[in-house]
This record gives sequence, C-alpha cells and structure tokens, in this order.
Amino acid sequence: MLSRWMSGSSRNLDREYNCTVRLLDDSEYTCTIQRDAKGQYLFDLLCHHLNLLEKDYFGIRFVDPDKQRHWLEFTKSVVKQMRAQPPFTMCFRVKFYPTDPAALKEEITRYLVFLQIKRDLYHGRLLCKTSDAALLAAYILQAEIGDYDPGKHPEGYSSKFQFFPKHSEKLERKIAEIHKTELSGQTPATSELNFLRKAQTLETYGVDPHPCKDVSGNAAFLAFTPFGFVVLQGNKRVHFIKWNEVTKMKFEGKTFYLYEKKIVLTYFAPTPEACKHLWKCGIENQAFYKLEKSSQVRTVSSSNLFFKGSRFRYSGRVAKEVMESSAKIKREPPEIHRAGLVPSRSCPSITHGPRLSSVPRTRRRAVHISIMEGLESLRDSAHSTPVRSASHGDAFVPHARTSRAESSERVAVISDENYSPADSVLPTPVAEHSLELLLLARQINGAPCSIEEEKESEANTPTAAEAQELGGEVKALCQGLGGAGGTQAEQAMVCLQNPLRGKPAH
Repeated sequence: MLSRWMSGSSRNLDREYNCTVRLLDDSEYTCTIQRDAKGQYLFDLLCHHLNLLEKDYFGIRFVDPDKQRHWLEFTKSVVKQMRAQPPFTMCFRVKFYPTDPAALKEEITRYLVFLQIKRDLYHGRLLCKTSDAALLAAYILQAEIGDYDPGKHPEGYSSKFQFFPKHSEKLERKIAEIHKTELSGQTPATSELNFLRKAQTLETYGVDPHPCKDVSGNAAFLAFTPFGFVVLQGNKRVHFIKWNEVTKMKFEGKTFYLYEKKIVLTYFAPTPEACKHLWKCGIENQAFYKLEKSSQVRTVSSSNLFFKGSRFRYSGRVAKEVMESSAKIKREPPEIHRAGLVPSRSCPSITHGPRLSSVPRTRRRAVHISIMEGLESLRDSAHSTPVRSASHGDAFVPHARTSRAESSERVAVISDENYSPADSVLPTPVAEHSLELLLLARQINGAPCSIEEEKESEANTPTAAEAQELGGEVKALCQGLGGAGGTQAEQAMVCLQNPLRGKPAH
C-alpha cells in the first residue's frame, strides 16, 4: 500500500504542464514545466529565450478563473498559483517601470520597455495631450517603417496604423507631418530612445491603473509609479504621494488604506481579491523604488495586528541594486529582432481595412449589452493616446476634494481628456464579446481626440434617438457615478479596443 502511494505521488510530481506566455511583441513562447516548478524557473526560461539580462523590471501576469489579474510569484509553485486548468496562458510584461528608461544599459531592454509603453498608448493607460501623442506616434512610425518615402507612403499613410484607442484625421495629419519633416535619418534604436525620453516626462508614465471608488462613491484610478502613489480622477491627478512619504498600506475586505504622515487615504476596490492585488502591488512597488538594498525588505501584514490578515514579502532586488548590476554588464549587444509591421493581435500598429464611421444599430446594442454585463460584474485592476472619452467617461468627473488635494503640489492636469483606460474596466481574457468589441474598436478609430476635434466630427455621432435608446440601458450604471443620459451612455460604450478572444490582451 505504501509503495503504491509513493509510486502515485511520484508520477504526480513528474507530470508536465504546458505553458504559453505571450510576449510584448505578441509572439508566443511555449514550454512545459513540472508540477513543483517555481515561478522563478519559468521566468528564467523566458529571459534566456529573450537574451535579457536586465530582467528585474519585468514580470509574468495571468488571469484567474474569476477574471482577477495577478503577478506570478517567483518563490511559489506555478501550478499552485494557477487556479485554471492547463494549459496555462500568461503574459510577459513590464512590472516595474524604469525611473529613467533611456538610461537602461542594453538596447534589448530599452526595446522591450518601448513595446510596453507602446501598448500603454494603445490601451489608453498612457494619456497625454494631442501634441505629445502626435510626437510619440511619429516616433513609432519612424521606428517601424523608417524614413518617409513618397513612393511607398501615399497620402493618408499614417491612417493605416493604430496607435491609440481612437484617432482623428487631424491627429493623423499631424503624425505624418512630424514623421516627414522632423525624424528623417533616425534609426529604429534612436527613435525608440527618443520615444522613451518623451514618455518618461508624462504624468501617466508607469501607471498600471486600479479602478476604485473614494469615500464619496466617486470613481477613481489608483496607481503606483516609479515616483510614488497617484490617484487619477477626470483629467487630473488629484493625489501624488512620494514613496518616502508613504508610511503604511493595508486592506480589509474591499477597503484599501494608504497612510501618509498627516492623512489616511481610503478607497474601495470592486472585490476583496482586487483589493488584495492592489495592496500587494503597492507593497512591491514601494520596496522596489524606495529601499536601498533588498536585505531591508520585511514581511508586511495587511492588518494592524501582525498575526491577522494576509502577510506578504517582496522577494526581488530593489531598483538601486538593479542599476548597479546593470552597470557591470559587459557583453556584445544581442541582436534584436524587431516586430516591424507584423500585425499584433491585441496591440496592433497596423489596422486592417478602412476606418468605419459607424456600427449598425443592432450591433451597437449587442456591444452595449456586453459592456454593461462586464461593468456590472467587475472593474478589477488591470495593467495609444489622447482619449476624449472611453468607458463610463461620465464616471470620472472631478469631484469636491480636500484642500490638501487641491494644492498645486497634489493636483496636476494630465490631459484635456478624462483618464479612462480601456483595459481597467473589463478583465481579460474576454471570451464572449470579441467580435462586437472589435467592430466597436474600429468605430472608435474615427472618434475625436480633443474637444476641438470633437466639434469637427459631430456630424458622425449617433442621432439623439439612437443615443437615448442606448442610454436607457446603462442609466442604472451611470447614476451612481456622476450622472446618466444619452451622451454619457454613449461614452460608456467605448470602453474596449480589440481584445483577443480567450487571451490576455494587456
């Protein structure tokens, strides 16, 4: 009996599991792991495949069966962290954004960070003014297709590319103008470096947004950046607390608390699981960016009482150690295989077919209902860009704030548009709605990017009757978040761009 049990246990440990990891260029890395393989083993396989040495900025992300996102913990078994049935599907992503991405030692690392920020633009996480957006898109264009060539690039060539959640003809003309006149002669590496330098100056650089509500019930996005903790509402950054000013973070159920020297900020996540994920992200980011060395890392409790609640410990190196290690790298620069114009499934540069000005009413209803169901079920933490309005745009109207939040040090206008990143509203993978959302994404391509451009395109908006018909269906969702009505309901429709069926898309 004992020998039979030991034999069965041995076979169970020897079992292999198939893993597929989507990389930043949307290629896929497939491997097999054993039951007891730790997250570090899988991560090291990926970094070896990518020839990546400055690997501490990156991580592996996955979505559990409840559609909650997680970062794979490297000290724990991969199989035990995956509540889904094999084969396992994950994503390789930037986890800790470099404080100065242009200062990274190796070009391969800069290229991977470039791909991540390019995704952030596309999914609306990196929000900026139209002039900045045009320059960033022009850098991408130069990196991917090189110098402007009138023989290869006919009038309107920039409209064939998808850089942002939504485009306008005015923005496309500006992108083409910069590409033609200002960037000639730049190599892909130079364009990517200039792109990183520009992106790093933006208020939303490094933001991986977590949708929450404040104590008044107003919606907000919480995020941890290389420089500190931020809260975004409407088109403003209403709180910014540097890492050395954050004294404590904890959570209880769906409630998240962040302690500064003089105040306590309280926010409510959609679910306890989302709140725990938010807390763990905060603990890891503060340790990475604030501490001088990893030996200073301590186990943290989510409760005031150490023996209660969840306990968590950051297990990696800190930013200062990573930079010191990078300075010691001495090898021939590895060859970089750039993706070029290969269509991306979840973050394409190039679009397929003409931009659609509208979607049939029956299709809009189907999309609208799908989005309503998603908003009702989850607004979890997620992980390109002037965005006039994306999902539930009316939910992020700035509200009355404390005098501290209204101080010039705390409030900063990040854009002319409301911050409303698509991937933070619905989880991925999205198995049921990809066709409808793909059509909706193509409709968004023709939407305005700024208040001025919106006036130019009013003729293309749905009629009042159509907007009222659609608005009634989301009125209940909008009422508690700052109002309802045809215009806001229409804004609530435009919340996802091109998610991939059954696959993580961020």
